[in-house]
Amino acid sequence: MMSKETLFALSLFPYLGFLWFISRTPQMPRLGLYGFYGTLVFVAVTIPAGIYAKVAYGEALANIDWLHGGAEVFLTLSNILLVLGFSKAVQELRNR
Repeated sequence: MMSKETLFALSLFPYLGFLWFISRTPQMPRLGLYGFYGTLVFVAVTIPAGIYAKVAYGEALANIDWLHGGAEVFLTLSNILLVLGFSKAVQELRNR
């Protein structure tokens, strides 16, 4: 059975393919696209934060509130960009 870390690493490839395809779709709202790319930033921040939590505190990232909260900020910002981007796209379609 594969470890969760292996599955996490392997999941990056389909997500990169998803980003490649949607970045070439003219109907994709730019702000929404930035939100999807922001998810990569969240992952890039979470991995070192998780390693630091384990090395410095001997705990999982979820157990170190200030590190976990700091990493989750990036996911929250990504979600906000997604909502704003798609909301704007829906409004533009309604105004046509």
